[in-house]
Amino acid sequence: MQTTKAPDKNSIRPQNKSCPAGGTKKLKPHQKARNENGQRGVIVAPPSGNTDPLGMTVLHRGFDTLALAVKANIPLELFKYLESQKELAEQERREVLIDYNGVKLLLKPHGGNGYRFIASGGQQGATWFFKKPNAKDDWGIRLSFGSYFMAMHGLGRAKAHVDEALTRLGVYFGRDSISISRADFCVDILAPDFELIPEQFVMHSGAGRRDFVADADKSINGKSGRTTSVTVGGPRNRQVIIYDKRAEVIAHKKTYWWDIWNHTLRYIGDNAPCNHTLHRADNPPTILSPDPEQAQANRVWRVEFRAGKDLLKDTWGIRTWDQLFDLYGDLCRQSGEVVRYTEPDPTDSNRARWPNHPLWEIACAEMNDDLIEMRSGADPKPMKEVHREQHISTIFRNVHGSCITIAALEGAEAEDLPETFADLARQMQDEVKAKPEKAAKQLQDAKERYVFIRRPELT
Repeated sequence: MQTTKAPDKNSIRPQNKSCPAGGTKKLKPHQKARNENGQRGVIVAPPSGNTDPLGMTVLHRGFDTLALAVKANIPLELFKYLESQKELAEQERREVLIDYNGVKLLLKPHGGNGYRFIASGGQQGATWFFKKPNAKDDWGIRLSFGSYFMAMHGLGRAKAHVDEALTRLGVYFGRDSISISRADFCVDILAPDFELIPEQFVMHSGAGRRDFVADADKSINGKSGRTTSVTVGGPRNRQVIIYDKRAEVIAHKKTYWWDIWNHTLRYIGDNAPCNHTLHRADNPPTILSPDPEQAQANRVWRVEFRAGKDLLKDTWGIRTWDQLFDLYGDLCRQSGEVVRYTEPDPTDSNRARWPNHPLWEIACAEMNDDLIEMRSGADPKPMKEVHREQHISTIFRNVHGSCITIAALEGAEAEDLPETFADLARQMQDEVKAKPEKAAKQLQDAKERYVFIRRPELT
């Protein structure tokens, strides 16, 4: 298999060099993708500033997941520290907060997949995997960033986070010590009238396809369910997926996406220094909501291009940061040609000649926009406060419900609830007074568990 050469170090890049994200190079002849059954899909960027009479609005674009390995072992001092803290975590069967030279992580009481330690930096950081130092195994560290970090901070900040954390942990690494193993890029499109039809995908004959059909969202007349997700390809290579992001956000309680999307809608058309795209509906809504009654009007579809280890390294020669910055945009451009979502042409039975669907055109155009340093532009501080309040609200509802259950078990009536709650409060106060050390330990454990969403002045 042919490997793409790394770019000339002297080439000039027109983007922000402090936060690069790649894709300025033209495709070399051997990189141009062609569908084996017919012509290439043509990707055309919508004219800047145009509105969309079909009612589609781009809400977000950017990197979604990033995973990488580090060719280095952790120093012996750090290993001993992690070993002692892991022993404590195992004894208490909980995550423990570690702070090593300013790097705060929640260390799990177990390892996994060949790694002795697993530690999380929360939504504002990465998840780290550390091996026991071994002179025969150079690749002793792995880490990954989730969707929240990548949406809020972008690729440039992810690189800076890795460099700073490794330095603080005492890990020696060079420019070639980083190996990118996964990089996903996504575009979220508000498209109320879009219907996902698996048969409209045109792809390489060797690519697999997985369809997910939900029967929960049925029309009033009781028709069969609608397709909510189609995945093409495999996780280690090239994977393209279109799915109902609104439904996924609700199902997995990723509430921060409402803030990100609404932030875009709030400033759409303004010259704010944020990641706003120009493709929008004639009359986009002012706010999106998880309200079930607004499901159709607020339907958000995600188009996601996922690049696994085999595609990055074997096909494109992407391993280091520099190679990712320079070539990933071209990789995405090719993915939009190898796999296409089309609009049927009733006069042509050859699906390979069908034109791209407008949603596919929009998504590919956003991905082809040089992939400059993209992030949502939303302020993480108020979002962190919302996240904290949501936790408090959830825990309060649980406590409130448990107290009512106790009252029911004790035979109380509705009019007895205020006194029952007061009595339970007195019992909890007595428990704290009787066992102050235990209560203090439980409080400290809770502080550590929620360290990444507590107010800054309290951490």
